[in-house]
Amino acid sequence: MTATGTASEVLRLLIVDDQPLIRRGLAMMLAAEPDIEVVGQAADGLEAIEYALEKKPDVVVMDLQMPRASGIVATREITAKLPATKVVVLTTYDYDELVFEAICAGAQAYLLKDASEAEVLETLRAVRRGESRLSPAIARKVMDQFRAFAGQPPQSTTSVAESIGIESTVNRPPPQHTAPSTAASAKSATAVAELDALTDKEERILDLLAEGKSNKQIAAEIFLAEGTVKNYVSRIMDKLHARSRIELAMHASKRRG
Repeated sequence: MTATGTASEVLRLLIVDDQPLIRRGLAMMLAAEPDIEVVGQAADGLEAIEYALEKKPDVVVMDLQMPRASGIVATREITAKLPATKVVVLTTYDYDELVFEAICAGAQAYLLKDASEAEVLETLRAVRRGESRLSPAIARKVMDQFRAFAGQPPQSTTSVAESIGIESTVNRPPPQHTAPSTAASAKSATAVAELDALTDKEERILDLLAEGKSNKQIAAEIFLAEGTVKNYVSRIMDKLHARSRIELAMHASKRRG
Protein backbone atom coordinates (compact mmCIF):
# COMPACT_ATOMS: atom_id res chain seq x y z
CA MET A 1 0.00 0.00 0.00
CA THR A 2 1.30 3.43 -0.90
CA ALA A 3 2.33 5.67 1.95
CA THR A 4 0.67 9.05 2.26
CA GLY A 5 3.62 10.80 3.86
CA THR A 6 7.38 11.07 3.63
CA ALA A 7 9.92 9.55 5.97
CA SER A 8 9.83 12.77 8.00
CA GLU A 9 6.08 12.34 8.54
CA VAL A 10 6.09 8.85 10.04
CA LEU A 11 3.01 8.21 12.18
CA ARG A 12 4.11 6.93 15.61
CA LEU A 13 1.55 4.45 16.93
CA LEU A 14 0.76 2.80 20.27
CA ILE A 15 -1.52 -0.27 20.14
CA VAL A 16 -3.64 -1.16 23.18
CA ASP A 17 -5.59 -4.44 23.39
CA ASP A 18 -5.80 -7.10 26.09
CA GLN A 19 -5.86 -9.96 23.57
CA PRO A 20 -2.27 -10.79 22.56
CA LEU A 21 -3.13 -12.24 19.14
CA ILE A 22 -5.15 -9.19 18.12
CA ARG A 23 -2.56 -6.79 19.51
CA ARG A 24 0.35 -8.49 17.75
CA GLY A 25 -1.61 -8.98 14.54
CA LEU A 26 -2.46 -5.28 14.41
CA ALA A 27 1.14 -4.38 15.13
CA MET A 28 2.41 -6.55 12.28
CA MET A 29 -0.18 -5.23 9.83
CA LEU A 30 0.34 -1.57 10.67
CA ALA A 31 4.13 -1.72 10.98
CA ALA A 32 4.25 -3.02 7.40
CA GLU A 33 3.15 0.45 6.21
CA PRO A 34 6.16 2.62 5.27
CA ASP A 35 4.67 5.70 6.96
CA ILE A 36 3.77 3.99 10.26
CA GLU A 37 6.01 3.07 13.19
CA VAL A 38 4.60 1.02 16.07
CA VAL A 39 6.37 2.43 19.13
CA GLY A 40 4.71 0.21 21.72
CA GLN A 41 2.02 -2.29 22.69
CA ALA A 42 -0.03 -2.27 25.90
CA ALA A 43 -2.27 -4.98 27.36
CA ASP A 44 -4.55 -2.81 29.51
CA GLY A 45 -5.49 0.76 30.31
CA LEU A 46 -2.83 1.34 32.94
CA GLU A 47 -0.06 0.14 30.62
CA ALA A 48 -1.55 2.34 27.90
CA ILE A 49 -1.26 5.45 30.07
CA GLU A 50 2.28 4.55 31.17
CA TYR A 51 3.53 3.82 27.64
CA ALA A 52 1.78 6.87 26.15
CA LEU A 53 3.44 9.20 28.66
CA GLU A 54 6.79 7.57 27.95
CA LYS A 55 6.60 7.26 24.14
CA LYS A 56 4.32 10.24 23.32
CA PRO A 57 2.84 8.59 20.21
CA ASP A 58 0.95 10.50 17.53
CA VAL A 59 -1.99 8.08 17.70
CA VAL A 60 -3.17 5.41 20.15
CA VAL A 61 -5.30 2.52 18.84
CA MET A 62 -7.45 1.78 21.88
CA ASP A 63 -9.60 -1.21 22.84
CA LEU A 64 -12.30 -0.46 25.42
CA GLN A 65 -13.02 -3.49 27.62
CA MET A 66 -9.74 -4.33 29.36
CA PRO A 67 -8.56 -5.36 32.85
CA ARG A 68 -7.20 -2.98 35.51
CA ALA A 69 -8.31 0.17 33.67
CA SER A 70 -10.70 0.44 30.74
CA GLY A 71 -10.02 2.11 27.42
CA ILE A 72 -12.36 4.92 28.47
CA VAL A 73 -10.24 5.70 31.54
CA ALA A 74 -7.02 5.45 29.52
CA THR A 75 -8.39 7.69 26.76
CA ARG A 76 -9.42 10.35 29.26
CA GLU A 77 -6.01 10.33 30.96
CA ILE A 78 -3.99 10.29 27.74
CA THR A 79 -5.92 13.07 26.00
CA ALA A 80 -5.79 15.22 29.15
CA LYS A 81 -2.04 14.84 29.65
CA LEU A 82 -0.99 14.60 25.99
CA PRO A 83 -3.22 16.94 23.93
CA ALA A 84 -1.21 16.27 20.78
CA THR A 85 -1.84 12.50 21.01
CA LYS A 86 -5.01 11.31 19.27
CA VAL A 87 -7.00 8.22 20.25
CA VAL A 88 -8.71 5.88 17.79
CA VAL A 89 -11.08 3.41 19.44
CA LEU A 90 -11.05 -0.03 17.82
CA THR A 91 -13.47 -2.37 19.56
CA THR A 92 -16.11 -5.07 19.08
CA TYR A 93 -18.62 -3.10 21.18
CA ASP A 94 -21.08 -0.59 19.76
CA TYR A 95 -23.25 -0.03 22.84
CA ASP A 96 -24.59 3.51 22.94
CA GLU A 97 -23.14 4.29 26.36
CA LEU A 98 -19.65 3.14 25.35
CA VAL A 99 -19.75 5.17 22.15
CA PHE A 100 -20.65 8.39 23.93
CA GLU A 101 -18.31 7.77 26.86
CA ALA A 102 -15.42 7.25 24.43
CA ILE A 103 -16.23 10.42 22.49
CA CYS A 104 -16.61 12.44 25.68
CA ALA A 105 -13.31 11.02 26.98
CA GLY A 106 -11.58 12.52 23.95
CA ALA A 107 -11.51 9.82 21.25
CA GLN A 108 -11.13 11.26 17.74
CA ALA A 109 -12.43 8.15 15.98
CA TYR A 110 -14.51 5.06 16.77
CA LEU A 111 -14.19 1.93 14.64
CA LEU A 112 -15.49 -1.59 15.05
CA LYS A 113 -13.14 -4.55 14.67
CA ASP A 114 -14.92 -5.70 11.53
CA ALA A 115 -13.54 -2.62 9.75
CA SER A 116 -11.39 -3.31 6.71
CA GLU A 117 -7.63 -2.84 6.72
CA ALA A 118 -8.02 0.07 4.32
CA GLU A 119 -10.57 1.74 6.61
CA VAL A 120 -8.32 1.40 9.65
CA LEU A 121 -5.33 2.85 7.79
CA GLU A 122 -7.31 5.73 6.32
CA THR A 123 -8.76 6.53 9.76
CA LEU A 124 -5.33 6.58 11.41
CA ARG A 125 -3.96 8.94 8.79
CA ALA A 126 -7.07 11.14 8.88
CA VAL A 127 -6.91 11.45 12.67
CA ARG A 128 -3.24 12.34 12.43
CA ARG A 129 -4.33 15.19 10.09
CA GLY A 130 -6.77 16.40 12.74
CA GLU A 131 -9.97 14.85 11.37
CA SER A 132 -12.56 12.86 13.32
CA ARG A 133 -13.93 9.58 12.00
CA LEU A 134 -16.82 7.32 12.97
CA SER A 135 -17.76 4.02 11.35
CA PRO A 136 -21.17 4.26 9.57
CA ALA A 137 -22.98 2.32 12.30
CA ILE A 138 -21.50 4.53 15.02
CA ALA A 139 -22.22 7.71 13.04
CA ARG A 140 -25.89 6.70 12.90
CA LYS A 141 -25.99 6.27 16.68
CA VAL A 142 -24.43 9.70 17.19
CA MET A 143 -26.85 11.36 14.76
CA ASP A 144 -29.82 9.59 16.35
CA GLN A 145 -28.76 11.01 19.69
CA PHE A 146 -28.38 14.50 18.22
CA ARG A 147 -31.85 14.23 16.65
CA ALA A 148 -33.29 13.15 20.00
CA PHE A 149 -31.95 16.31 21.58
CA ALA A 150 -33.11 18.41 18.63
CA GLY A 151 -36.64 17.13 19.28
CA GLN A 152 -36.58 18.50 22.83
CA PRO A 153 -37.52 22.11 23.74
CA PRO A 154 -35.11 24.63 22.09
CA GLN A 155 -31.67 24.81 23.69
CA SER A 156 -28.52 26.65 22.86
CA THR A 157 -25.77 24.71 21.09
CA THR A 158 -23.77 24.69 24.33
CA SER A 159 -26.69 23.13 26.23
CA VAL A 160 -27.02 20.31 23.71
CA ALA A 161 -23.29 19.60 23.92
CA GLU A 162 -23.39 19.57 27.71
CA SER A 163 -26.34 17.17 27.67
CA ILE A 164 -24.27 14.50 25.92
CA GLY A 165 -21.03 15.34 27.73
CA ILE A 166 -19.13 16.84 24.81
CA GLU A 167 -18.00 19.68 27.06
CA SER A 168 -15.43 17.33 28.60
CA THR A 169 -13.88 16.86 25.16
CA VAL A 170 -13.64 20.51 24.27
CA ASN A 171 -12.60 21.67 27.76
CA ARG A 172 -15.55 23.94 28.39
CA PRO A 173 -15.91 25.31 31.95
CA PRO A 174 -18.58 23.76 34.22
CA PRO A 175 -22.07 25.10 33.43
CA GLN A 176 -23.31 27.89 35.66
CA HIS A 177 -26.68 27.03 37.19
CA THR A 178 -28.34 30.42 36.74
CA ALA A 179 -31.78 31.46 35.66
CA PRO A 180 -32.30 32.16 31.93
CA SER A 181 -31.44 35.74 31.05
CA THR A 182 -31.96 38.17 28.21
CA ALA A 183 -28.27 37.80 27.38
CA ALA A 184 -28.66 34.02 27.07
CA SER A 185 -31.61 34.48 24.73
CA ALA A 186 -29.61 36.91 22.62
CA LYS A 187 -26.74 34.40 22.47
CA SER A 188 -29.15 31.70 21.25
CA ALA A 189 -30.52 34.05 18.61
CA THR A 190 -26.97 34.82 17.50
CA ALA A 191 -26.27 31.08 17.09
CA VAL A 192 -29.33 30.74 14.82
CA ALA A 193 -28.23 33.76 12.80
CA GLU A 194 -24.79 32.22 12.35
CA LEU A 195 -26.37 29.04 11.00
CA ASP A 196 -28.42 31.10 8.56
CA ALA A 197 -25.21 32.78 7.37
CA LEU A 198 -24.02 29.56 5.71
CA THR A 199 -24.06 29.47 1.92
CA ASP A 200 -25.97 26.74 0.07
CA LYS A 201 -22.69 24.95 -0.67
CA GLU A 202 -21.63 25.13 2.98
CA GLU A 203 -24.99 23.78 4.10
CA ARG A 204 -24.63 20.85 1.69
CA ILE A 205 -21.14 20.08 2.99
CA LEU A 206 -22.35 20.36 6.60
CA ASP A 207 -25.12 17.82 5.92
CA LEU A 208 -22.68 15.37 4.30
CA LEU A 209 -20.22 15.81 7.15
CA ALA A 210 -23.01 15.07 9.63
CA GLU A 211 -23.58 11.75 7.85
CA GLY A 212 -20.04 10.77 8.83
CA LYS A 213 -18.50 11.26 5.39
CA SER A 214 -14.81 12.08 5.07
CA ASN A 215 -13.46 15.06 3.12
CA LYS A 216 -12.55 12.69 0.29
CA GLN A 217 -16.07 11.22 0.14
CA ILE A 218 -17.65 14.68 0.24
CA ALA A 219 -15.35 15.84 -2.55
CA ALA A 220 -16.38 12.90 -4.75
CA GLU A 221 -20.08 13.49 -4.09
CA ILE A 222 -20.18 17.21 -4.89
CA PHE A 223 -17.37 17.22 -7.49
CA LEU A 224 -14.80 19.35 -5.68
CA ALA A 225 -11.12 18.87 -4.92
CA GLU A 226 -10.45 17.34 -1.50
CA GLY A 227 -8.39 20.40 -0.55
CA THR A 228 -11.31 22.66 -1.44
CA VAL A 229 -13.62 20.65 0.80
CA LYS A 230 -11.10 20.92 3.61
CA ASN A 231 -11.12 24.70 3.20
CA TYR A 232 -14.94 24.73 3.25
CA VAL A 233 -14.99 22.66 6.45
CA SER A 234 -12.54 25.05 8.12
CA ARG A 235 -14.69 28.01 7.05
CA ILE A 236 -17.86 26.36 8.41
CA MET A 237 -16.12 25.61 11.71
CA ASP A 238 -15.10 29.26 11.97
CA LYS A 239 -18.63 30.47 11.23
CA LEU A 240 -20.23 28.14 13.75
CA HIS A 241 -17.44 28.45 16.33
CA ALA A 242 -17.11 24.65 16.34
CA ARG A 243 -13.97 22.90 17.56
CA SER A 244 -14.51 19.49 15.97
CA ARG A 245 -16.41 17.69 13.23
CA ILE A 246 -18.60 16.15 15.93
CA GLU A 247 -19.70 19.61 17.00
CA LEU A 248 -20.47 20.40 13.36
CA ALA A 249 -22.66 17.29 13.20
CA MET A 250 -24.46 18.58 16.25
CA HIS A 251 -25.08 21.90 14.48
CA ALA A 252 -26.47 20.07 11.45
CA SER A 253 -28.85 18.05 13.62
CA LYS A 254 -30.00 21.22 15.38
CA ARG A 255 -30.69 22.84 12.01
CA ARG A 256 -32.73 19.87 10.82
CA GLY A 257 -34.72 19.95 14.07
